[in-house]
Amino acid sequence: MVESNAKTDLLRYLQDARDALLWKLEGLSEYDIRRPFTPTGTNLLGLVKHVTGVELAYFGDTFGRPYFDAEPPQWWYTEDAESNADMWATADESREQIVGLYRQAWEHSNSTIETLALDTIGHVPWWPEEQREVTLHHVAVRVIADTHRHAGHADVLRELMDGSVGWLQGKENVPPGDEEWWKEYRSRLEQVAREVGNR
Repeated sequence: MVESNAKTDLLRYLQDARDALLWKLEGLSEYDIRRPFTPTGTNLLGLVKHVTGVELAYFGDTFGRPYFDAEPPQWWYTEDAESNADMWATADESREQIVGLYRQAWEHSNSTIETLALDTIGHVPWWPEEQREVTLHHVAVRVIADTHRHAGHADVLRELMDGSVGWLQGKENVPPGDEEWWKEYRSRLEQVAREVGNR
């Protein structure tokens, strides 16, 4: 029987989502990683910036382990921040800066998870007073779910952008098929959708 270690499991699934999200930026121009693809402006670099803030806030501030020694950046989760400022990169914020801060957030988050017990109580400053108390385990599961959700957004954006699909390089996790196979597959799905939609 394989023994499970809760912290190891949590860190593994969190890292899987982190790696998948960053892989979606590889090989793209500055324009492509920033361009809004949805009516609400969803973009690849913005997703990375957002999850960076999520990790630093939940694994840092919540457990009295703030990442920023002095003032946080202007886009940080404060009353003064512009709405949705964490969901896009300004012209002055480079890919290297945001990805670099994300990798630093990993180290900070991993340190919190490795150092504290999973039943350690933290307080989420931006939640309503009566709901602020949480365990590290709860926060870890929440951040994993959030990061995987945004990695899924990135999957769709990248496919719409240039047709690239898959979880990670070498682990595409999609059925093998050439362009013609996928065209026929999509056509079949469209036919079923129309058939059912016209009933």
